[in-house]
Amino acid sequence: MQAYSVGFAKKNAEAFFGLLRRTGIRRVVDIRLRNTSQLAGFTKKEDLPYFLRELCGAEYLHEPLLAPTDAILDDYKKAGGDWAAYERAFLPLLKERRIEAHLPRELFQVPTALLCAEPTAEHCHRRLILEYLARQWGGLEIVHL
Repeated sequence: MQAYSVGFAKKNAEAFFGLLRRTGIRRVVDIRLRNTSQLAGFTKKEDLPYFLRELCGAEYLHEPLLAPTDAILDDYKKAGGDWAAYERAFLPLLKERRIEAHLPRELFQVPTALLCAEPTAEHCHRRLILEYLARQWGGLEIVHL
């Protein structure tokens, strides 16, 4: 089973929705802590479900269980923390929240992408989530768009 991840930063709407459409994504799971800011542009929580449905035939879900806490995010983004410290704080949170038990594996039976802002998955919690789920569930192939 494949699980995808995608970031919207450094992409315009045409590139972002075109990528989802070409890949065949049918569900986007928004894992951002803050998804209503004007900085989210075309991916604001109020607008994204419409765009996904109309442009890609895809469903939108918001899953706050997969978002970092305010403290973890602020330590990394605002206080200039390093990525290793972010991982050390975020990975135990996934275990504590037992995301593997709360998130149905069947979610990924249709082409599904975890959405966050970061342009690449290297320094993004979407990568950490998918790697964690792959370890817990097995049989999950990760594709970063």
